[in-house]
Amino acid sequence: MSTVSGKIRPASRHLFTIGEDLIQDKFAAIMELVKNSYDADASKVSVTFRRDSDKSLTITVEDDGTGMSLADIQTKWLVPSTTSKVKKRVSQNGRVLQGRKGIGRYAANILGDDLFLSTVTRKGKLTEVYVDWSDFAKYEFLDEINIKIDTSNCSKKSGTILSTTHLLVQQDKQDNNDKKDEKNWSREDIDKLIFELKKIIPPFQNMNEDDRFNIIVKTQNFEEDIEVSISPIPFLEIYDYRIYGEVKETGKAILYYENQRKSSEIETIIESLSPTKCGKIKLDIRVYDRDKTAIDSLIGRGLKDEQTGKYLTNLQTRQLLNDFNGIGVYRNGFRIRPLGDPENDWLELNKRRVQTPSLRIGSNQTIGYVQIESEENSDLHEQSARDGLKKTDSYYGLISITQEVLSLLEQRRFIYRRKTDSKIKSKSVNNQLSSVSDYTSLSNDLRNILQDIGLEKSSIEKVNHLVLKEERKKQKIVDELSKAIAVYQGQATLGKIINVVMHERRRPLHYFRTQIPNFEKWLKLYLADGDDESLNEMIEISKGVNRNSSVLVDLFNRLDPLATRKRDKAKVFSLINAIKNTIKIFETVLEKEKIEIRIFPSTGIDFYGWPQDIATIFANLIDNSIYWMKDCTTPKIISIDVQENKSELIIDYFDTGKGIKKELIEEESIFDPEFTTKNEGSGLGLAISGEAAERNKLSLIALEHSGGAHFRLSYNKENLEDDENI
Repeated sequence: MSTVSGKIRPASRHLFTIGEDLIQDKFAAIMELVKNSYDADASKVSVTFRRDSDKSLTITVEDDGTGMSLADIQTKWLVPSTTSKVKKRVSQNGRVLQGRKGIGRYAANILGDDLFLSTVTRKGKLTEVYVDWSDFAKYEFLDEINIKIDTSNCSKKSGTILSTTHLLVQQDKQDNNDKKDEKNWSREDIDKLIFELKKIIPPFQNMNEDDRFNIIVKTQNFEEDIEVSISPIPFLEIYDYRIYGEVKETGKAILYYENQRKSSEIETIIESLSPTKCGKIKLDIRVYDRDKTAIDSLIGRGLKDEQTGKYLTNLQTRQLLNDFNGIGVYRNGFRIRPLGDPENDWLELNKRRVQTPSLRIGSNQTIGYVQIESEENSDLHEQSARDGLKKTDSYYGLISITQEVLSLLEQRRFIYRRKTDSKIKSKSVNNQLSSVSDYTSLSNDLRNILQDIGLEKSSIEKVNHLVLKEERKKQKIVDELSKAIAVYQGQATLGKIINVVMHERRRPLHYFRTQIPNFEKWLKLYLADGDDESLNEMIEISKGVNRNSSVLVDLFNRLDPLATRKRDKAKVFSLINAIKNTIKIFETVLEKEKIEIRIFPSTGIDFYGWPQDIATIFANLIDNSIYWMKDCTTPKIISIDVQENKSELIIDYFDTGKGIKKELIEEESIFDPEFTTKNEGSGLGLAISGEAAERNKLSLIALEHSGGAHFRLSYNKENLEDDENI
């Protein structure tokens, strides 16, 4: 046996992999080179596109930064994926370094066919390097390629020029190959680059006057040459709603909310949100309603074309929002692409909006930014391909905390629109169905009209009889619909608490799964030997099966009111027992979360209505309490206090969770379908509970309570008749 040593030798195509595979596109390649100029403490960088007739295109990136020495070229610039910027995190002038992947300079190989580098240090040392990318195809390994480096002294100012030339594919060849020349740049491409560069710079400028960084884009020998100084896309100062401020790592948020549609004062919001998992963030998000009335209102508040000074049209305003929408993520003065692009819904706003469209906003309604800390402080790392952030817990924490902040805006927007827009004012399903079958107003109007035209009384009565007949037919349909809705709402509640149900049944099913094989084992031993030990083991397992079967049967009995497919007639039943049966559905999760439930009185009190509706009401209330008490450090208690006298029945439901804000109680918006203060909530629970209460002649309201949530169910017996057809 012999032992030999070996070395890992990078293939020459390695550099092409870095350039072509790890850099998103040619626009990203330019931005990588611009970031390198920023890291070199340049005050300005120019990107020039020069055409030589239709034969070649040269791209030159020139800056006035610190330049690079021969040692820098040899030990850093020519070393792929160097860690120099990882170890050295700030520049000489104190800028946080952008290019930590060590790949930016190789962006040039997706821009052109060669690379010329000329760099001058502050001490006047000139270093020049020329690379022909075609040489890399001639050799198998990188260490076989020699790159010539020239050095000399000079009197030039410090800075770096990086130039790459591409021989253009002629149009006739391009047509025959049916393949686009990706390294060519049209005027449309350059306009897109300018737009991308505008977006990469934050709309907030945190650089001082002594640390400016100007980007200039030029063209030469194009049909129409340009020279554009890049400035960030300005934030629109006209919007419908805005939320901005800071959230600390602990989740403590100091935010400010504005509603320009009603010209109200700025509201300060101090909230304890979830820990961010991604360090401290700052954000500023503006939100727009996109219906015609809202767009007209935006224009009326002064939305004009910056160049002409004329008011935008409705169509132009929509196009403006289409072009600029999105919430960008910025770090150390630059945007992280593609987060915040119009087509990049990284916050999944559109997905949330599908579930609750009245409450949630879509990505095309937002313009704004989130500012994050360094990789070390936030644990948010850019992907090697510069294609956003790595999908880690910190990344999902950033999504979650930004959604939580947006939820605060969405809740306030919902309440405002509910007040001002008659189209979205909430009516209960029961009331809307009743209005369908109520012909009283029509009957009275017809009677008055027919009397005015002098129709005989007998004829009027015939018409009235036809109206009443039609009303009775519609009432039957409404009754059937009401029954169906009640069934569906019970089933919806069951679906809402399905995780609880699955958790409750897990223990007995686990027992069956593990003990049945054991039973078979002991049975075989008993049949073979007839020993007492095997018999005793089988008896114990049988007892366990019986016990766990009873648990499942009891669970299904408790779920039966919610799972029923048929709506029975109202009946008299024990209200306390119906509440207790609902509580039992949650037994395991209540025990796990250490939540105590107190109910008074423990027995008695008959109620006329539907047990499944009582189950629906309390299942939703308890489910909400469990959610909001999950992170409570104080004792977790749910109290249900039932009081009855000759004139009224009152059921007070308390928990020791986060409670309900005063404005939400006053507006009664918590009972509106789709309204929710949960980040991932459906907004159905309390709406369904309210409908179920109404079917049983109960009123469900929320009351102010300093120690948590307080709901009250009540009815006044004096105003009720004993109606068997409730």
